[in-house]
Amino acid sequence: MISQILTASVIGLNIFKILVEVDINNSLPSVSIVGLPDTSITEARERVRSAIKNSGYEFPAKKIVINLAPADIKKIGSYYDLPIAVGILAKTGIITQTDFKDIAFIGELSLDGSLRSVSGVLPITAGLKDLGVKTIVVPFENAKEAAIVSGINILGAKNLVDIVNHFSSEDAPNHKELTPFQVNINEYTCESDLNNGYFDFKDVKGQLKAKKALEIAAAGAHNLLMSGPPGSGKTLLAKCFPSILPPLTFDESIELTKIYSISSLLNPNKPLITQRPFRSVHHTASAIGIIGGGTNPKPGEITLAHRGVLFLDEFVEFPRNVLEVLRQPLEDGKIVIARAKMRLEFPSDFILLGAMNPCPCGYLGDSEKNCTCTEYQIKQYRSKLSGPLLDRIDIIIDVPRLKLDELTDKTPFEAESSEQIRQRVVNARNIQLERYKNYGIYTNSELTPKLIKKFCQLDDTASNLLKNAVKKFNLSARAYDRLLKLARTIADLENAQNIQTNHIAQAVQYRSGLT
Repeated sequence: MISQILTASVIGLNIFKILVEVDINNSLPSVSIVGLPDTSITEARERVRSAIKNSGYEFPAKKIVINLAPADIKKIGSYYDLPIAVGILAKTGIITQTDFKDIAFIGELSLDGSLRSVSGVLPITAGLKDLGVKTIVVPFENAKEAAIVSGINILGAKNLVDIVNHFSSEDAPNHKELTPFQVNINEYTCESDLNNGYFDFKDVKGQLKAKKALEIAAAGAHNLLMSGPPGSGKTLLAKCFPSILPPLTFDESIELTKIYSISSLLNPNKPLITQRPFRSVHHTASAIGIIGGGTNPKPGEITLAHRGVLFLDEFVEFPRNVLEVLRQPLEDGKIVIARAKMRLEFPSDFILLGAMNPCPCGYLGDSEKNCTCTEYQIKQYRSKLSGPLLDRIDIIIDVPRLKLDELTDKTPFEAESSEQIRQRVVNARNIQLERYKNYGIYTNSELTPKLIKKFCQLDDTASNLLKNAVKKFNLSARAYDRLLKLARTIADLENAQNIQTNHIAQAVQYRSGLT
């Protein structure tokens, strides 16, 4: 009779239940692993052999055949070491328990038999729970992360000996059960303060219009592009932006933690993401680095920025093809990666925050320094900003340089702090959460055309103003909808029940940049 051990396979963010089947025959000593394994799994033969021997158990000098079923799913990663070792130990009788139908094993083995931590434990745990698994054995370092998922028994083991002792018969002298791991989720879900390394708006002089635009962007999760001369404060404003974002909900934290766990970016001492991500990408990044993919598809920057911010400084220095790949995720809130043998979907509902100079020399329209660029150079410089891409950006503003008096003024100035702005943002987000609680969305930027008709109704005066703006600026149907969403956010910040004329006027004003 063969031994059968449960584990999991991760493809993208999808979890599949995998059955590790182990059979031992009286033949020449060898270990064969079949079932579409990658290189890291075929190398497990030597790790498992040494781990079993160095843990004090006998490795069978026979032919061992290991099948990873189903055989048509690609198996990637090192967390198959533990289920393979448990299968061999169960088949040889070292582990006396034979029924593992509701128990899964995940972990990489060291040569001395100790268990190393692996990535992707949280999504694996959640996925296996949904597939009916009752207990999961993981490396002790991963137990805190796995225990975040409620309703499933988590056992954290430090080495192979712990597992053998746990699954031996109760009357055996070496029997010692592992204690189910538990965490207090409140330790990680408390709202963090603003002392998180981000800059504070109170330290930014001037730029009141830009600060207000960023506040609106944060309140409704709107995309924003800043244009201005070098040194006007665009990058500093962007670095202050995370300090006014609202706290994550618990569901959003779990969603983000799964992404970062799969990407091996999770802090083992803090197994739950509690702050919205702020991903700042250099303009040499590739399209695959931005959207994700690769031979073994991994999330890209737009997925790592999910529920947070993707900041692209020097916006037009990015290759045009890199900027254009943002169009579909900006519209749909997800990215679909299609390959010959698979089709994966990654979430990518992020705020795009861009900063750029208005021309190659940077001083077009500057009040202090003359632009030295030709009309052709300016046209070529801005050619990377296609109409469809700009159509998906809700707020486009100019950020002028500070006047000398503002820059050198040493008298104390009383600018609003990030905490004050953040409170208004949180209030506006709470209004949206209450309004859309039955529609499966969180913010105004996610409104569909059907919901826009329901929640963005205008009176005659506001409607006429919007019509005139659309006609004057020759706006598309998409831009029309985005203006309505933006006006809805401005109204929410003022705690207004309906969109009024001044809200439409402000929304139109915030698309006046790059003129």
